[in-house]
Amino acid sequence: MENPVQLVVLFDGSCPFCTACAKLLGVLDGRHRLHCLPFQAPGVPQSYGLTVVQCEQMVWTISSNGRRYQGAQAISAALDAIVDLPFFLWCYQFSCIKHIEDNAYAWVAKNRRFFPGMQPYCQRPDSPCSL
Repeated sequence: MENPVQLVVLFDGSCPFCTACAKLLGVLDGRHRLHCLPFQAPGVPQSYGLTVVQCEQMVWTISSNGRRYQGAQAISAALDAIVDLPFFLWCYQFSCIKHIEDNAYAWVAKNRRFFPGMQPYCQRPDSPCSL
């Protein structure tokens, strides 16, 4: 039996780097446990109890039981769903690792325009985004 989606990943669909990262997660997710959505699609943030402003600030993952993760912790949760081990979230609980991950996430988020990407999801003709 195929495993149901465990996490929804809300990403910035207007960002080339974020779109490429969402695509990479999809490629790595052989068991189809992630569902990546651009937060710009109508009603998406609200349907997960978030605001557009919250989604503009960082990536979010929402588990099937409603637990929400943000930033570096969201990436850790997504990686755990892909590898089927709670390794990344387990590591994130240690303050030294959390500090390193949060700082790395903040640096990448601040400099994402300099990283390679692909055509942003929200610029595609078939995109449901409302920019």
